[in-house]
Amino acid sequence: MKGIALQNRITSDIIECAIRVHRRFGPGMLEALYETCLTHDLVKMGHTVERQLRVPVEYDGILVNTGFRLDMLVDKLIVVELKAVETVLPVHKSQILTYLKVLKLNLGLLINFNVVRLTDGINRIRRWD
Repeated sequence: MKGIALQNRITSDIIECAIRVHRRFGPGMLEALYETCLTHDLVKMGHTVERQLRVPVEYDGILVNTGFRLDMLVDKLIVVELKAVETVLPVHKSQILTYLKVLKLNLGLLINFNVVRLTDGINRIRRWD
């Protein structure tokens, strides 16, 4: 399986696992709990998950240690940024777009667990440039 079909399968698995975690705990928990449980479920499904991954930024031939850390990178293809906030702000979407650009990837999920129905807290973000 390649390209978009693979990305769709992976994002489907991520969403399925996120819904399972949200059904268990609901809104109001810390992001770290959701991240740990989501990682556990994804690994059980056979996915590779890197957590709290440092994102290197290059400027004019040098690597700048910016402290960027993305929450999860699944199968080296899908960036997953988790939130447990009242409202997802434009800056949260910009953050994931920055990770996608720096990592030269084109698809990410921004998942806010602080909602009654998790499907209302899922944003699929694609980088087109």
